[in-house]
Amino acid sequence: MTSDLRIRQKIGKYRIERRLGQGGFASVYQAMDTIQGIHVAIKIPHAQYSTSTVLNEFRREIRTTQNLDHENILPLKDASIIEDRLVMVFPLGEETLLTRLTRRLALETALDISEQIIRATAHAHAHRIIHCDIKPDNVIVFPGNHIRLADFGIAKVSQKTVQGCGTGTVGYMAPEQAMGKPSRRSDVFSIGLIVWRMLTGQWPEWPFEWPPRGYGKLRGRIHPEFIDFMHRSIEPNPRRRFRDAEQMLSVFLKLKHRTLRHARLKRRAS
Repeated sequence: MTSDLRIRQKIGKYRIERRLGQGGFASVYQAMDTIQGIHVAIKIPHAQYSTSTVLNEFRREIRTTQNLDHENILPLKDASIIEDRLVMVFPLGEETLLTRLTRRLALETALDISEQIIRATAHAHAHRIIHCDIKPDNVIVFPGNHIRLADFGIAKVSQKTVQGCGTGTVGYMAPEQAMGKPSRRSDVFSIGLIVWRMLTGQWPEWPFEWPPRGYGKLRGRIHPEFIDFMHRSIEPNPRRRFRDAEQMLSVFLKLKHRTLRHARLKRRAS
């Protein structure tokens, strides 16, 4: 049984306007807050998951992650039980990065989005919190290509509930995470996959042998040191990766402007 709501249906003070997406655990809607007069995104777990066990898990995760105050992390505005449903309320973005990836991304934009994702994750890692499910669906794009990483804590509960273990989303997770041993290095791996996809349009696949698909699009166009950065990020062996997003960010910032300058020189030469 899903949590489907009808258009214009009201749940508490929220009037449903359209469904934004649906997964195995919950549905996400655009709604109007009829008291404040603003549009919001609301996430509602499917009815079969609205159990006391799941609600207790949510309480623990929400309390753990509520102090993640960062401009690139999507804040939870409210979490309430309304009509026997758990209703989680978030700021409404323009689209997900998954949708944004259907259109061409300039190198400058791709690197800017990459930096914001890494900064958000580095902030969480500094607070000893692992996301465990970083993927384009969980990157929300706001005006001006300002991004916010969503589902801290919520991702863990949904994975445990639907899959029976906190493994993450197949295709986006590190090999050790698939074995039930996630770490901060696993988040680094997921970010590396996203950066690779933004720059090549291709998604590396298991067994993640180097070079993955799309490598030919990078040669000559992208600075070799930045290619090495991505290589280190998506190493199947976690010990060869950056230890966390904080270390990843430090290296990224050293290479970002060098990579942009390299690309400009290449364009002029051609």
